[in-house]
Amino acid sequence: MSNKKHSFIPKQLETTFRSLRYRNYRLYFFGQSISVIGIWIQRIAMPWLVYRITGSEFLLGLVSFAGQICTFLLAPFAGVWCERLNLRNVLITTQILSIFYPLALAILFFTGDISVWHIMMASVFLGCVNAFDMPARHSFVIEMVENREDLSNAIALNSSMVNSARLLGPSIAGVLIAVTNEGVCFLINSLSYIFVITSLLLMKVPPKEKKVQDTHILQDLKEGLLYVFGFPPIRAVILLLALVSLFSMPYSVLMPVLAKDILHGDSYTFGFLMAASGVGALTGALYLASRKSVLGIGKIIPLSAAIFGLGVIALSLSHIFILSLILMLLAGFGMITQMASSNTMLQTLTDDDKRARVMSFYTMAFVGTAPFGSLLAGTLAHTIGVPNTLLISGVVCLLGAIMFARKLPELRKHIHPIYVRLGIISEIASAIQTTTELTDPPER
Repeated sequence: MSNKKHSFIPKQLETTFRSLRYRNYRLYFFGQSISVIGIWIQRIAMPWLVYRITGSEFLLGLVSFAGQICTFLLAPFAGVWCERLNLRNVLITTQILSIFYPLALAILFFTGDISVWHIMMASVFLGCVNAFDMPARHSFVIEMVENREDLSNAIALNSSMVNSARLLGPSIAGVLIAVTNEGVCFLINSLSYIFVITSLLLMKVPPKEKKVQDTHILQDLKEGLLYVFGFPPIRAVILLLALVSLFSMPYSVLMPVLAKDILHGDSYTFGFLMAASGVGALTGALYLASRKSVLGIGKIIPLSAAIFGLGVIALSLSHIFILSLILMLLAGFGMITQMASSNTMLQTLTDDDKRARVMSFYTMAFVGTAPFGSLLAGTLAHTIGVPNTLLISGVVCLLGAIMFARKLPELRKHIHPIYVRLGIISEIASAIQTTTELTDPPER
């Protein structure tokens, strides 16, 4: 009679959700899940309100630019500061601050005093907070997940959580805007931050001794800059991420215009388009979470960027709602898979004492370039129209993916020794590979 224990949980599910066995990460995951739904509700309500008030594609892009440019400018300095501070305390502070700007928007909306300039100032405030929140949040993952082997799974699960909210949030927002108003969306987002603050306070994080810094902040910033752009794999991942982020903004910013003017829909149409993107993104995140190793992630980065580019190119040509939904799903899959796999590779390759600084450049690439993309989206859409703007964006992302793929063999030579040192590739396997390379005849 076998003594083997049988689990009622399928093996694949155990693999996919393995990071949830860590108490701190589990608290964060469920607290953040509720908060991010609120964030996505507001992300739908805010641009819809701006376009409803102004009818201007340019102002739609300018509002996004105003907040995201602050993230771009402050993120490198924030990364240096995060390495000197307690990351959990940084996150508690940023979440408390994040309660106030949607609450202010809700009050202004219900008093009838809200204008596009109020929304722009709220975006600026949010951008400043995000400059500190994002590097701290990404760096804090390694403190919540004790086993480094589960780091990639935790990053992918975090993406799946964000994109589950991305699926629910727009649908809820579409209904709320139609049945009530945008002010209710702002109020819900403000209240949702309470859950993630509670989860952070409940965590039991062992005190981590911070190295006393006797260097100037600018010196640490310079060191981080040289580290990021002096190591080819990190540089390549950051640059491709920045390119895709820059040219993916028309896909995000111009969705209200696409829904209303191209597909002749309303807030429901907008909500369903964003929800379709969320389904694709969630699928991509769960796919990454189900992978057992970081090996092979290098191929996924350019492939997913290419999928996103092709999806946006096809979307620019579509005037059919159902077809647009399918293409949004495809684009959402490509975008989040590229973002999460880039995050995983950066976190794997980066030295611990430079993690926050590297993640601040990740923040600049992923969020910080977005203001320029938002401004570009509004300007191009006003000049050449939404379909042509989307077409150009998709083509540029596809070309970036092709360039990265061509550099991949060279990048692997730099990555391989790090994977061996971390135990991702065994010394024996490395020796066999090296011996094979030495015995193979040279290519002519």
